[in-house]
Amino acid sequence: MASAQPITLSALRRAVSALEPGEVVCAANRFRLGLASLDDWLGGGLAYGALHEVYAERVADAAAAAGFGLGMAARAAAGRSLVWARQDFVGIETGQLHGAGLAAFGLDPQSLILVRARDPTAALRAVAEAARCAAIGAALVEIWGDPRVLDLKASRRLALAAGASGVTLVMIRLQAEPCPSAAASRWGIAASASVPLEANAPGRPAFAASLLRHRSGLGQRSWRLEWDRDSASFAPASLPRPVVSVPVHRPVAAESGVLWRRAG
Repeated sequence: MASAQPITLSALRRAVSALEPGEVVCAANRFRLGLASLDDWLGGGLAYGALHEVYAERVADAAAAAGFGLGMAARAAAGRSLVWARQDFVGIETGQLHGAGLAAFGLDPQSLILVRARDPTAALRAVAEAARCAAIGAALVEIWGDPRVLDLKASRRLALAAGASGVTLVMIRLQAEPCPSAAASRWGIAASASVPLEANAPGRPAFAASLLRHRSGLGQRSWRLEWDRDSASFAPASLPRPVVSVPVHRPVAAESGVLWRRAG
């Protein structure tokens, strides 16, 4: 009789989740982010019609978290309209969305339905309504802090609504610590340095992305990636141009010619 083979905890969690009704996500029900190493780690991509969470590591990373969440939603939407519900306090603290910036990201501003919500309750109501409309490609919601209204039950209602309609939901959390929820995946995002393009043009939005939790039990892992507006997908981070060492009495900036920029 053959002896039993050892199994890792992650493999066990995946096997158990496959036995639970409604938890199985086949490859056809997933959308790819575009970075092969990331999509392969996720088993073919992220689940359509599910709730995904994006946490900004710091308030200064709010724009990076929004950019990563927008990229995720755009991939899921595949050219269909997006709904973006923003709590008013988020705009006060981090700035308002700008049409030219969205266009530079590769998103047609006319395909975006922007909802300004006075408080977390209104923001959650707006994204819940969006989740019920199957004609929408994806919906985002930005929440500040840890409001009482956003508990495990609230996230479960959003996840069920997304599953029923097939609308992918992305929740962007600012000034908040990761907490239990019904999200299919949870990410920690920070801005990363980008490499300037030709003629010293600003580089692509760059992110340091960490997978904090995945419903199927995948282990935590981190990637450094960029958003490519031309292909509307994530791509490997660009490598900086070689920098030669310089004498200690000469300024480095004058020799290297490499300017780093916080982007994302």
